[in-house]
Amino acid sequence: MGKDSLYQKSDINRLGEFSKLSGEAFRAFVNFDHKALAEGKLSSKLKELIAVAVAHVTGCPYCIELHVNQVKKKETTKEEMAEAIMVATALKAGSALAHSVNALNAYDETGDDELYKASYFNRLKEFSSLHGEAFKSFVSFDLQAMKAGKLSVKEKELIAIAIAHVTGCPYCIEDHVKRAKKAQVTKEEMAEAIMVATALKAGSAMAHGINALNAYDERI
Repeated sequence: MGKDSLYQKSDINRLGEFSKLSGEAFRAFVNFDHKALAEGKLSSKLKELIAVAVAHVTGCPYCIELHVNQVKKKETTKEEMAEAIMVATALKAGSALAHSVNALNAYDETGDDELYKASYFNRLKEFSSLHGEAFKSFVSFDLQAMKAGKLSVKEKELIAIAIAHVTGCPYCIEDHVKRAKKAQVTKEEMAEAIMVATALKAGSAMAHGINALNAYDERI
């Protein structure tokens, strides 16, 4: 490996070393990961699309590589994958925008001891006057990303729920769970999407452990 290279596809082969270094925990994670991604109320194809979307939020190149390869095996088109990535992009940007209502509260020194209230989300529309063009542009993009295309609204809302649990945005969770219910998403389907997000968020930490091994062994 070159001293300046931090990510190489072949490095994923080092992941198995954790079975010796921290065997019980590693095996428990692998077991959970397999169950979270297995066919259930949601198809394995949709779960892999969710995984690809989440990987673009965790920023794990190993996870992107792995799950894109997996989703291709499910006969997923490049267009379907692109739509899933656009949902992830909208939700990642949306979480930053949603948290701006807390910034407004802090700036205005509201004095409220509650940091999160569903009603705070109503302040979001203030950005139409504070930074109108950018706000309107984001809203337009968000609407385009979430509308039915190669993926249905139901599938996109399941992806959105998963992403919201990775970004940790309570406003996004509240909003997209309500939208998902309108799209006929069941509680069981929602739970499976959340488990995929959980597996991918944990998996990104595990995958980056490869870089820790490389650094420890002074390979980088």
